Amino acid sequence: MQHWTPVHLRDRLAQSQPPFLLDVRQPWEFEICRLPGSRLIPMHQVPDALSSFDPSIEIVVICHHGVRSRQVARFLESHGFQNVINLEGGLHAWIQDVDPHMPAYRSYRQSDEMPGHAR
Repeated sequence: MQHWTPVHLRDRLAQSQPPFLLDVRQPWEFEICRLPGSRLIPMHQVPDALSSFDPSIEIVVICHHGVRSRQVARFLESHGFQNVINLEGGLHAWIQDVDPHMPAYRSYRQSDEMPGHAR
């Protein structure tokens, strides 16, 4: 598995053959912020969607901080995918290093209701 910084991904997205962007967060997270062109498949749905991925292309796996995406990237590799990239630091790092104007997660306290989640 490769690990790309947000700056490296930004540069790759500007090229003629950009990688496939697989966002493994939850739908409510995807509503807050996302990279243009990314495809949302929540982490728990990836095993069922495996046959829809092209193993010959670069797949950049994205989440909030890079932890879930690393787990999914390992899963993809264990199923024969060889061009798997984890976005180091996730969208949190993207916002810090590439696009500070992208909407960011706000801090939720346990008493706060998260979007799409009733108490």
